[in-house]
Amino acid sequence: MSAINHKFELAARPVGLPKATDWNFKEEPVRELAENEVAVKILYISLDPAMRGWMNDRRSYIPPVQIGEVMRALALGRILDSRNPKFAAGELVYGPLGVQEYAVTNGRGLTRVDAAAAPLPLYLSALGMPGLTAYFGLLDIGKPQSGETVVISGAAGAVGAVAGQIAHLKGCRVVGIAGGPQKCAYLRELGFDAAIDYKAENVYRTLQQHCPKGLDIFFDNVGGDQLEAALSVLARYGRIIICGAISQYNATLAMKGPANYLSLLVNHGTMTGFVVGDYAPRWGEGLQEMAAWVREGKLKSREHIVEGLEKFPDALLMLFSGENYGKLILKVADA
Repeated sequence: MSAINHKFELAARPVGLPKATDWNFKEEPVRELAENEVAVKILYISLDPAMRGWMNDRRSYIPPVQIGEVMRALALGRILDSRNPKFAAGELVYGPLGVQEYAVTNGRGLTRVDAAAAPLPLYLSALGMPGLTAYFGLLDIGKPQSGETVVISGAAGAVGAVAGQIAHLKGCRVVGIAGGPQKCAYLRELGFDAAIDYKAENVYRTLQQHCPKGLDIFFDNVGGDQLEAALSVLARYGRIIICGAISQYNATLAMKGPANYLSLLVNHGTMTGFVVGDYAPRWGEGLQEMAAWVREGKLKSREHIVEGLEKFPDALLMLFSGENYGKLILKVADA
């Protein structure tokens, strides 16, 4: 191929929020394919809070991105050339392609997508990793029952919004925590029964008002003070699902954990962490059901798209300032 690739490599381990000097923006020719490889032109890149954790050199569920490596990211693109019998030129795929314009890969982890079935950004949102995370986290760990009260932190985000809608579909009363009146209004549009603006309200006191009998399930994307508040109003046999802790990802001091964890003992509760990769063998099951909900208008999704690969460093920071509305996606090229 004669194409020129532009990419972002990790240049340094961030301390606190990532800054411009933590990245190297590089240009290089796209190399020729070896046997069983494919070349993908990237169209959309998913920007996710988990990316911040991948930059840290510490033990986690996945090895950290190494200094000098292309920043890890899920992305969706079109195959330009293939020497892999499993894939053909012209097919649309998504997978771990990185923050770059072109990716050369052996095809491992790539999944075909159908542009006729849904808009392409949806495959990085409700019909992608965020949707699967919400689906399996809520249903397999939370096991919601009709009539229960479910509270979602980070409820206006890509995972939280889907988790709340699924809880509503299962007959639960759903309370969302989000930042600002616009995001709280969005939650009500999605069918949430109540919304708490953590920027303007006392989360603990407001949770007591909305959960007079306690909360049965807390789907946590935020951690910190919001997790602390949820533990304080946990119902008997309540379940806490640890999906993320975005309030702690850029902390320069020790991570803040719950001081009142004995609520789990008193209320016979559970707190379980997970990553969506745990459910990889069952992804097809989740996508099939969620795709049906989307077709039926029962599951809605909002994507916040920023255009231009060069916008990556600034766009990533939107996740931690709360500037994005819905799933944050970087558009690299037209389909």
